[in-house]
Amino acid sequence: MILELVDIRIQPGKQTEFDAAVQRGLEQVIANAKGYKGHVINKCIETPERYVVQIYWETLENHTVDFRESAAFQDWRAIVGPFFAGPPTVEHFNQLSKSA
Repeated sequence: MILELVDIRIQPGKQTEFDAAVQRGLEQVIANAKGYKGHVINKCIETPERYVVQIYWETLENHTVDFRESAAFQDWRAIVGPFFAGPPTVEHFNQLSKSA
């Protein structure tokens, strides 16, 4: 399983609207993508305009090819993109270990 970690900074004062948009985008668009395994949305306490989204994929290619090269990616960006203060940082991780 692959973890996609997305660090998002949104425009100030748009948190309530973005909260709804990011949840809708994940549940209605990304959750239907090939290889999608789950997600977690995290809101920063110290920096209210910062969100870290964790998306779990079966393979790296499920995200980088199957999803990113699909029309669904454009649907996702249409929902959340208008709130971005700048381009999100996206990185992928393999799990090294996990607690019991």
